[in-house]
Amino acid sequence: MVSMKDIAHRCGVSIATVSKALNGQLDIGEETRGRILRTAEEMGYMTNAAARALKTKRTYNLGVLFVDPMHGGLAHEFFSAVLDGIRREAERSNYDITFINNFGSRASTYLQHCRYRGVDGVVIASADFTDPMVTELVNSELPVVTIDHVFNNHIAVVSDNTRGMEALVRYAASRGHRRLALIHGEKTTVTLNRLAGFYRACEALDIPVRDEWVREGVFHDPQGCCRITKELLAQPEKPTCIFFPDDYSYIGGLNAVTEAGLRIPEDISAVGYDGIPLSRIVSPVLTTWRQDTAGMGAAAASGLIGLIEHPRTAILDRVVVRGSLQEGGSVRQLTETR
Repeated sequence: MVSMKDIAHRCGVSIATVSKALNGQLDIGEETRGRILRTAEEMGYMTNAAARALKTKRTYNLGVLFVDPMHGGLAHEFFSAVLDGIRREAERSNYDITFINNFGSRASTYLQHCRYRGVDGVVIASADFTDPMVTELVNSELPVVTIDHVFNNHIAVVSDNTRGMEALVRYAASRGHRRLALIHGEKTTVTLNRLAGFYRACEALDIPVRDEWVREGVFHDPQGCCRITKELLAQPEKPTCIFFPDDYSYIGGLNAVTEAGLRIPEDISAVGYDGIPLSRIVSPVLTTWRQDTAGMGAAAASGLIGLIEHPRTAILDRVVVRGSLQEGGSVRQLTETR
């Protein structure tokens, strides 16, 4: 069966451009649109897609809700990898992807946008899960799969955030660190699970946790992490190892350490979270927990397609995608408690 990927390859354009042309979106040139439509017809895509939709009463179009409060968009390292996993799995099953929003200033909810676009189901990849528009979408007739948030009676794909944080604490402790500081993200399910892992591991290892060393920040916010790191370094007794909410935010912490005339790991150690490529190219290489982002995206798309195609037999449960510790050079081996 001809896919949009096949048409994109023949026309020398992106899959997104093909999708826009086939869905009548106006933000591409008329010449490009015409060439894509002619190629699609020549390759039999129109006939195949129309016949399949008529027979199954489906559009073979998956909605993806992605709301990034830090406005990183598709340049967001973590979510771009998750979204690519969704795309690849969707294409493998001959589904298209449509991003869902609320049309900016226009009076439209996420659910109304989904109905307007005619999607068969939605992956909620990133959003404020307390937003009434999200709740409306989840409680609608549309099949919905969430990433890193659990709703009752829905499929949720989650990373093992508790286990990941426990592993990082145990690693730091194995290197002799007992004065641990944690900068965490905003209060989400992800944060609460990581906090639970941090406290559980510290309790199991008999490591005291100081309230003033557990600080709330924001995910994907180097500036905020820089400020909080400076505050931690200004305390009379400093932690020996700082846990950052994500690898990207660690850059702000690294800047704060450098501005203070200190070095990582000689003067203070650090760990990140996510395992994005950036963590492998900073110096020293960052010790972090690598999340299987592509696996999360693929599992979400696969689960949603299963809900759409086999609604009576789909299992509504959480799917845990495991990660792994990536050791770097950012955690110093202590010979004595400092």
